Amino acid sequence: MAGVASASAAPLPAAPASNPAARSPPSFLPLRARRLRSPVVLATRTFRAEAIRTQREKAEQETEVSAIEDSFPVREEASPPPEGAAAAADDPLSPAEDDDGWAVRLEQSFNIFLTDSIIVILDALYRDRDYARFFVLETIARVPYFAFISVLHLYETFGWWRRADYIKVHFAESMNEFHHLLIMEELGGNSVWVDRFLARFSAFFYYFMTVAMYMLSPRMAYHFSECVERHAYSTYDKFIKLNGEELKKLPAPEAAINYYMNEDLYLFDEFQTSRVPCSRRPKVDNLYDVFVNIRDDEAEHCKTMKACQTHGNLRSPHSVPRSMETDTECVVLENDCEGIMDCVKKSLASED
Repeated sequence: MAGVASASAAPLPAAPASNPAARSPPSFLPLRARRLRSPVVLATRTFRAEAIRTQREKAEQETEVSAIEDSFPVREEASPPPEGAAAAADDPLSPAEDDDGWAVRLEQSFNIFLTDSIIVILDALYRDRDYARFFVLETIARVPYFAFISVLHLYETFGWWRRADYIKVHFAESMNEFHHLLIMEELGGNSVWVDRFLARFSAFFYYFMTVAMYMLSPRMAYHFSECVERHAYSTYDKFIKLNGEELKKLPAPEAAINYYMNEDLYLFDEFQTSRVPCSRRPKVDNLYDVFVNIRDDEAEHCKTMKACQTHGNLRSPHSVPRSMETDTECVVLENDCEGIMDCVKKSLASED
């Protein structure tokens, strides 16, 4: 779905008063700080302090994100991965071949730079408006899964290959993000038209960018989605820690109750590929529980996107081992391609 959650910035220095005595700086400030009182200097110092705060929060976020992989029980009862994918499953970010190392590093560096740039913009626009920020995040978070399904349907139409499990899981992921969006709308995150315009305008271009990226390199598209989901996890986690006591006093939105307490949770289990179906049933007693559930959903999205970066590694949680052995539609052929870059590379290798 590295990042920085929205948080209240430190208060700026008060405006100078008309009384000359009031304009004199506090005595505990250094002499140099008392002399430099121009707006340019204040802006520079404020920007520098903000940069230091951003770096500190980024380091804290990286520490928190490292706990995502152990946040829930693993899918112990799930079927083993296909032969040849077991080693890659331990570290899906590791390339299958040493020759792909430079490509992986290039893709991930670009994705991290793009994610950090988006986070800076969101921080500037939504520093003190949490629900509006969440509305924008959830509107954008739905886009990649719809883009993945679009490309997979196109490939299937052309008769190139089929990815039944991929389509099922991505559809379940989009439905999960859709209900997150309904919750944020019920909380008033879309009350300002500027926020609605920005979210939908960004989602429009994000869709076509994701389609192009997925056709070029699915691994790169999945890693970018993982970066977005990691930021979402960190954002919700920090919001819960800052506002936990207040959230416990507020009721859960109707959209959250209808989703998490529904009798049919097949799609809810479907997107959590690292878990056994029916092993996670969240409680929804108040708004605090709702945000904890959303945060945990983002952690599951993050793990699923990481698993997708190993070609052919994704399996539906509801897949039965016997049906997997007989369902040739889900078998990844040795000579198929993972995006345009992989197809070009394999064609050049076959010519040699």
